[in-house]
Amino acid sequence: MKIGDIEIPHIPLLLAPMEDITDRSFRQVCKDFGADILYTEFIASEALIRNIDKSFKKLKIEESERPVGIQIYGHRIDAMVEAAKIAEEAKPDFIDINYGCPVKKIATRGAGSGMLRDIPKMMKMTKAIVDAVKLPVTVKTRLGWDSESLVIDQIAEELQDTGIQALTIHGRTRAQMYKGKSDWTLIKKVKDNPRIKIPIIGNGDITSGEEAKRAIDEFGVDGIMIGRATIGRPWIFKEVRHYLETGEILPPPTIEEKVEIARHHFNKSIEVKGDRTGFFEMRRHFAIYFKGLRDFKQLRLKLLTSLDVNEINDILDTIKEKYKMQH
Repeated sequence: MKIGDIEIPHIPLLLAPMEDITDRSFRQVCKDFGADILYTEFIASEALIRNIDKSFKKLKIEESERPVGIQIYGHRIDAMVEAAKIAEEAKPDFIDINYGCPVKKIATRGAGSGMLRDIPKMMKMTKAIVDAVKLPVTVKTRLGWDSESLVIDQIAEELQDTGIQALTIHGRTRAQMYKGKSDWTLIKKVKDNPRIKIPIIGNGDITSGEEAKRAIDEFGVDGIMIGRATIGRPWIFKEVRHYLETGEILPPPTIEEKVEIARHHFNKSIEVKGDRTGFFEMRRHFAIYFKGLRDFKQLRLKLLTSLDVNEINDILDTIKEKYKMQH
């Protein structure tokens, strides 16, 4: 798959952009497990042009992450163009436009998936951004606003005509949010369109190597983007790649391995976000890293409430010792 100067010799596995999830610490852990292309958390254009410090920090990327894209969202064309220029200065490998986020406060203002209700504006915005930056521009979107407006086959052609260099499609409508099943048949319809020349990346409900292989074999996508299934399970990229290459299912990491993955992620989170934010943003990961352990309630509570680095490391050591016989 090729996006600008980025060329991946095999079908790539991409880490989906997720708010408060895909920070530098998590991106690095996913990269270590074989994610081919990474994305930042999505960043509000209005925050960038107003020089909001929290949003500017999201622009920082490390050389070891490449190739990596910065994703931006917003409802004003001029603000999005300016934000794209600011993002370009951070030297990502490409700029991605978020036309997919279903969150109410974003979509109802006309940003994210809200742009699916104003296709002419979507095209005008996309073309303005493509023309404003030298980097490749890509788009992530959904099938449509709801089941009565499944516009993806129409807008895929129009988006390609604006000059974008790849399109990621989440196989749900905005109305579905993250409920129900993703409809990959409409993604296939886009991919099968003879006019479509840009890479089509599929997203939605990929939680295993078997599902990824089916998405490639049956729906013909050029790349697989994985989102929520990576939380607390960054090794999914290694599992999927192994299955695609061998047809074999890798055994899950041992509890000792999970503890060390979580510890590495935690230390990186503290380094990147600082003590307070680093602790809070690790909690959702911790909860899933050790999901399913028996009689875990007390340790889980400590893990999710502690604000002391040494205590967290002690808890992780306790988990390793207590549960190593279970796995």
